[in-house]
Amino acid sequence: MSPTSETAHGGRRLVIVESPAKAKTIKGYLGPGYVVEASVGHIRDLPNGAAEVPEKYTGEVRRLGVDVEHDFQPIYVVNADKRAQVRKLKELLAESDELYLATDEDREGEAIAWHLQEVLKPKVPVHRMVFHEITKDAIRAAVANPRELNKRMVDAQETRRILDRLYGYEVSPVLWKKVMRGLSAGRVQSVATRLVVERERERIAFRSAEYWDLTGTFSTGRAGDASDPSSLVARLNSVDGRRVAQGRDFGPDGRLKSDQVLHLDEANARALAIALENASFSVRSVESKPYRRSPYAPFRTTTLQQEASRKLGFGAKSTMQVAQKLYENGFITYMRTDSTTLSDTAVSAARAQVTQLYGAGYLPDKPRTYAGKVKNAQEAHEAIRPSGDRFRTPAETGLTGDQFKLYELIWKRTVASQMKDAVGNSVTVKIGGRSSDGRDAEFSASGKTITFHGFMKAYVEGADDPNAELDDRERRLPQVAEGDALSAEEISVDGHATKPPARYTEASLVKELEEREIGRPSTYASIIGTILDRGYVFKKGTALVPSFLSFAVVNLLETHFGRLVDYDFTAKMEDDLDRIAQGEAQAVPWLRRFYFGEGDDHNAGVASGAGNGDGDHLGGLKELVTDLGAIDAREISSFPVGDGIMLRVGRYGPYVERGDKDEEGHQRADVPEDLAPDELTVEYAEELLAKPSGDFELGADPETGHQIVAKDGRYGPYVTEILPDGTPKTGKNAVKPRTASLFKSMSLDTVTLADALKLMSLPRVVGTDAEGVEITAQNGRYGPYLKKGTDSRSLENEDQLFNITLDEALAIYAQPKQRGRAAAKPPLKELGTDPVSERPVVVKDGRFGPYVTDGETNATLRTDDSVETITPERGYELLADKRAKGPAKKTAKKAAKKAPAKKAPAKKATTAKKAAAKTTTAKTAAKKTTAKKTAAKSSAASAKSDE
Repeated sequence: MSPTSETAHGGRRLVIVESPAKAKTIKGYLGPGYVVEASVGHIRDLPNGAAEVPEKYTGEVRRLGVDVEHDFQPIYVVNADKRAQVRKLKELLAESDELYLATDEDREGEAIAWHLQEVLKPKVPVHRMVFHEITKDAIRAAVANPRELNKRMVDAQETRRILDRLYGYEVSPVLWKKVMRGLSAGRVQSVATRLVVERERERIAFRSAEYWDLTGTFSTGRAGDASDPSSLVARLNSVDGRRVAQGRDFGPDGRLKSDQVLHLDEANARALAIALENASFSVRSVESKPYRRSPYAPFRTTTLQQEASRKLGFGAKSTMQVAQKLYENGFITYMRTDSTTLSDTAVSAARAQVTQLYGAGYLPDKPRTYAGKVKNAQEAHEAIRPSGDRFRTPAETGLTGDQFKLYELIWKRTVASQMKDAVGNSVTVKIGGRSSDGRDAEFSASGKTITFHGFMKAYVEGADDPNAELDDRERRLPQVAEGDALSAEEISVDGHATKPPARYTEASLVKELEEREIGRPSTYASIIGTILDRGYVFKKGTALVPSFLSFAVVNLLETHFGRLVDYDFTAKMEDDLDRIAQGEAQAVPWLRRFYFGEGDDHNAGVASGAGNGDGDHLGGLKELVTDLGAIDAREISSFPVGDGIMLRVGRYGPYVERGDKDEEGHQRADVPEDLAPDELTVEYAEELLAKPSGDFELGADPETGHQIVAKDGRYGPYVTEILPDGTPKTGKNAVKPRTASLFKSMSLDTVTLADALKLMSLPRVVGTDAEGVEITAQNGRYGPYLKKGTDSRSLENEDQLFNITLDEALAIYAQPKQRGRAAAKPPLKELGTDPVSERPVVVKDGRFGPYVTDGETNATLRTDDSVETITPERGYELLADKRAKGPAKKTAKKAAKKAPAKKAPAKKATTAKKAAAKTTTAKTAAKKTTAKKTAAKSSAASAKSDE
């Protein structure tokens, strides 16, 4: 029955989706008789702290939010920021005759639907409405064909949530006690961090090897053209039948893996080149093979993230945010999927566009199908594709910016997946000659020609290695036959050095996690976001670099919680969770085994679970975290650098140290927070120790009792206070330590406690102007200045911060503000054309230092960048990062202040709540405000677990 015919019989139907944007789109498709409202993501979850746990619960339940003694019963609470939305949903439900739960069609969405049903307690018929694209036909079909809630999916999601809570809440406190406050551990985030750390360890242990070879340019002696060139370039392959060593022949220790290959050094390579100068060369063999390349499968979540990273410079998180908007606005199908399957409707739409855009010659006789590659794929979704039964071309969508770029990528990949193979030929030519000293040298050249581009007309996949050759690259060789004579136009000598393994990028880390079957593809974006936010990893260009802090964390986990960060064990946990989802295993026995261990009384009769299957006793998580005496905090945070120097991860950050603290000659120096671990050599450590650095304890603030220290930070020396243990660092009650940069006239080794307290007293209120606007004196990264509202004026020197009077400040503001320069200066450097905006990128000198710009987006150079050394790729990366962050928050605040008071969403929640208690009208307004404030979180439904 269609929505129109249903509503003709009267009645009101409440449809609950996850996000306001989705609600708005769907409402337009359903029409009158349907009220569409958003839950704004999860409405309830496990409590974030003991304060949120109902008073009837005591002991461990209050700490964990899970009753481990009674079948791991979770304690759910309605999120504080969702209470107003829950009240609104209950009010709407009271006026409705039917309820449709239309959350996403995956485990997470099914769990949200179940929570809604549990909290709202509907007394009207309830339907589970599912769809994987937001089009009029799909939404109406979903209303007409509802199903029941899938409790097995809900149980599987709940088990994951409980597991992640137990893991995080039991292991994280160990990190707080033994490494640093505020750290976290997680089932997947800790393993992902370990992968990044292990790769850096490989780079630290790596020893480069030098090797040489020869490159020859050989001529056929005839005139050539584009289809049949006259010459070819070939690389030395062997000497006297012994293969010449290449980079792949060396191990990470810099030594040859086998003595069967010939290692040429520079002297021998140059001698051989001279000996071959007058040699006669001929073609020894020509081997031709047919070349065929099939299209790539349509996108699933991880392949979309990888390609968006390679081609668009998007991070995994920003890719999912843009895809979420495309989905909610009806442009693509659901973007969290493990499937590469296309529906019959989608296949027909893609084939129609192949014929229309490329011609019938590019259309295979039969539709292409793609088998899933993901083990235990979560749901039977379609692949990510354009929505509808007729795909809109990118030009037809009206999209702009990042949404246009990502839609175009998805559209091209989908259409290409239903096109013919690319075909051609690959050729290998071997060329031989004898040197003047009697040695036989053989060169080899490879070529590829594509006679029919097929799907490559629409789409070619990118590569993680920027030097890799893409599929559509042709290398044409001359048409030669065995025995043909060739002349050597040039024999050049080439030196090479082996390189350490490349660091992970977001794309390659996602690929690695998926190949190891760790975690779920739908959560990878949030996992990478978490390890970046926690400070375990930072980005250098596109590379993911582990911090020294992550080395300490991984060292502790490997040494004392080895099983929890073991790759195979983590993958097996994923298999076990999938078995629970499929009804092949029970959740409670499995959780008992994981938490209490195999030999515990809690586990009598448990036959399977989170063990290793070898029959030995395995301690559970609880047992592991109660035996902390064996963990030496200093030992797990110390790493030898060499020559008696140790790298230590301390409470205030990483530092290098030589000798014991109480011994004469003891040295200590801070390590820059953005230094890559493989760059901390003995030589660099010596440089750090040679200059005054480190944490200088200045004394206690007589008013607060807080310890005051001076430090050398990323932006120069500064002073800060150390807050007592237990001070909240996040949330509504978070307390930030007072911090202030040192003046240019000060230094770390001479600054005093009095200086520090004076610096931290800033900003200083100078007074107010005639209109009552406050004027303050502040010290910033770029020097001292006055601030009045949004108007800032520079001061001549730092002393003015403490002695400038109100009259002097008003006199400064009475002068016209100096803006810009008399004439625009030419750019400092030209970098080329940005691959995303397709606009020229230059480096300019700005008020706050050099920056890159394409005319639309500006990005300041980081501390490790310089005008002289910045590459085009680094410039594009900085612009991509800036675009991903979106507009600055202060701009949004400024816009909110300009909005009419009655509509301003920037008012504090407490004000709205007070007004809500007074009138019904204000109550409704407060709900709207709450919904708007949380709408940004909604888009989400990204990965809501603690992995």
